[in-house]
Amino acid sequence: MSAIDTYSLSPAMGYARPWYIQGWMRTLPLPLLEFWSFGLKEAISCIFAVSFFITLALSKFLSLGGLPRYDFVLMVALVVQFALVYSGLEIKKELIAISLFHLLGLALEVFKTAPGIGSWSYPEFAYSKLFGVPLYSGFMYAAVGSYILQAWRHLSVRLTGYPSHLVVIILAAAIYINFFTHHFIGDYRWPLTLMLIAVFWHTKVHFKPIAREFWIPLPLAFLLIGFFIWIAENIVTLFGGW
Repeated sequence: MSAIDTYSLSPAMGYARPWYIQGWMRTLPLPLLEFWSFGLKEAISCIFAVSFFITLALSKFLSLGGLPRYDFVLMVALVVQFALVYSGLEIKKELIAISLFHLLGLALEVFKTAPGIGSWSYPEFAYSKLFGVPLYSGFMYAAVGSYILQAWRHLSVRLTGYPSHLVVIILAAAIYINFFTHHFIGDYRWPLTLMLIAVFWHTKVHFKPIAREFWIPLPLAFLLIGFFIWIAENIVTLFGGW
């Protein structure tokens, strides 16, 4: 089938008709339907991340009736997380992985806000604080994990040209170690970034919105994810959400 052929959703073509393509949409050209499917699946994958950062940004302006703002953000995050699992949009394996993201992020936040480090702080009162860090902060990291895991499933993501696992483990360890040690010795984030690009230079991310498989270089995927995280963080900062 060429890219300009009318898109047919016949079961004989090897894939079922998606619920979000009905009626007149079935007559649209294949590229438009692939684009629509990609955008919709990306949006579904971002539900937790978007809801979390919107809550964080707007919480400064809400009247919470004496409820500490950090506690409110935590409660909303937990409710959204429960709703995703209950509705089936998030599966239990993803919940376990996201919980690990949360714990890791919380540990990083505790280190960054420690008195001897002081990279940033959470000055407001909250009942749900651990070592001066609100528990909701771990969800900032879990939000990224939620997006990656759901996009992986919804878009049937696979990787090719993946480097040696040992090399990846060593590089990942170096990146995390630098996160801690740059307060005491030199900051090597840019050399590590160049190493990251070099290691994954030949790695491709393949994804399938509906029927056709597309790919982008993995370093570009890293760049795009980082860019949108940067935008989200700056929007929250603009609204005074931290």
